[in-house]
Amino acid sequence: MDHWTKIIADETITIKTIIFNGKVSGHISNFEQFGEPGVSYWIGKEYWGQGIATKALSEFLNYIKIRPLFARAAKDNIASIRVLEKCGFRITSEDKGFSNARGKDVEEFILKLEQFYVNQ
Repeated sequence: MDHWTKIIADETITIKTIIFNGKVSGHISNFEQFGEPGVSYWIGKEYWGQGIATKALSEFLNYIKIRPLFARAAKDNIASIRVLEKCGFRITSEDKGFSNARGKDVEEFILKLEQFYVNQ
């Protein structure tokens, strides 16, 4: 709760709840990381593979007009990379970063969005 309290109190962070069929299925946010504007999302496992992440990111990118916009995805998270690419993000570089979900450092791609579009 300390983590979420801090995020919600930070006026520089935009965070939205993702609702699917009337149920909370995840969240999506815009924030600054390493001096660059970024976007991140999380979808509950039971909602994977239903197009929810792509739809949520697409709607969020219509709301967040900052460009360029950056995202990070673990190299082995093919589904998340595909969601980002469908919305116009392109891999620009690689890095290592701490994954809260995995509790350890992971190799990741850094993706950049110059112009928004959805390519389904």
